[in-house]
Amino acid sequence: MAIHEIRLIPDPALKQACQPVSEIDDGILRLMDDMLDTMYDAPGIGLAAPQIGVFKRVVVMDVAEKGADPAPMRLINPEILWTSEDLVTTQEGCLSVPEQYADVTRPAQVRIAYLDETGTRRELEGDGILSVCIQHEIDHLDGVLFTDHLSTLKRNMIMRKVAKWKKGRAA
Repeated sequence: MAIHEIRLIPDPALKQACQPVSEIDDGILRLMDDMLDTMYDAPGIGLAAPQIGVFKRVVVMDVAEKGADPAPMRLINPEILWTSEDLVTTQEGCLSVPEQYADVTRPAQVRIAYLDETGTRRELEGDGILSVCIQHEIDHLDGVLFTDHLSTLKRNMIMRKVAKWKKGRAA
């Protein structure tokens, strides 16, 4: 298991769409384990492969409540099948946009299909934090960041704050 460096905005890798996984082999299984280690170390509740520079449609998540046992999820080639008409606005953050948060409006519920680590096709329906996390991470696979859902003004403010954060960290 390895902890990978998480790409930060404005890294162009974060705007790249990912390719479907054609075969679930040891490399993909190792990738998901490494992604979980990286996500937990950050710490975060979700991580998509392009955030560590791998352009495959792979997502890991763990939305277990604080204090609960870990409940890691591994999603290969996730696709949204349905979203509710009801919308919800929640404050989102992102490991690729450190220490920045903003209100994002998304469908309140979502249903997806994906392959698990054994290659079995599964469906999952969620609401609350699960729905938000699923949509956020699938956006990453399509080269979309939560900041892309914001006004230009808010997005530019966040970009400047992240640039300042990076300079402070480098000093």
